Amino acid sequence: MNLTLHVWRQKDKSSPGQFVTYQAKNISVDSSFLEMLDVVNEELSAKGEEPIAFDHDCREGICGACGMVINGRPHGPKVRTTTCQLHVRSFKDGDEIWLEPWRASAFPVLRDLMVDRGALDRIIAAGGYISAPIGAAPDANSLPVRKEDADLAMDAAACIGCGACVAACPNAAAMLFTAAKVSHLGLLPQGQPERNERALKMVAQMDKEGFGACTNHFECMEACPKGISVDFIARLNREYVKASLDRGRRPEGNDGGVG
Repeated sequence: MNLTLHVWRQKDKSSPGQFVTYQAKNISVDSSFLEMLDVVNEELSAKGEEPIAFDHDCREGICGACGMVINGRPHGPKVRTTTCQLHVRSFKDGDEIWLEPWRASAFPVLRDLMVDRGALDRIIAAGGYISAPIGAAPDANSLPVRKEDADLAMDAAACIGCGACVAACPNAAAMLFTAAKVSHLGLLPQGQPERNERALKMVAQMDKEGFGACTNHFECMEACPKGISVDFIARLNREYVKASLDRGRRPEGNDGGVG
């Protein structure tokens, strides 16, 4: 299969970027999308040119490291599929493919298709943790959890933190990511002690990082490779309002599109 790639090349966040066209020739239809980029990079290296920089790690759809906008869609045309799980057979011979990095002010470009997603890490650091006593691990069944809550918590915990929700959102909001992290801890007994503070701190950090406000476009859910539901955003809104009232005050300012 032969493909024409229009790849965004940018030295760093301070430098201007542009699309550069490359030819991917004789690519096996069974190759993954990233393997195809590996082949192109080998050819560029052989010619003494700078390879295309792109983020990746596990290449199994688990780690959340990979991510690029493919023909205008985060992670490409396949539903619930990460970039590394995408295969060349999803395209037709002779297709033109446009590759861009995540577009969000909170995700500055490091190089080419790589962006700095440290903002998501800082949201986690603000409140995505629990307090636990040290010592031997408790028995698995010592804390009973309703099956409905356990199922919902697992659904939220499926988030891999790739940032596709931010890239898909017209406002570059991180509400789906934050909601998933707040929900999967808040639904379980271990997450109850910090439940109120968690919602307040993580939303405050999200605003501090410069993410936009949620205006219910639901593009985030469509782009999410793990199918995280926007129902968790509604849950985060409730958690935030409740925590604010418990503090004896109402939500103030532009609180990440809460509402």
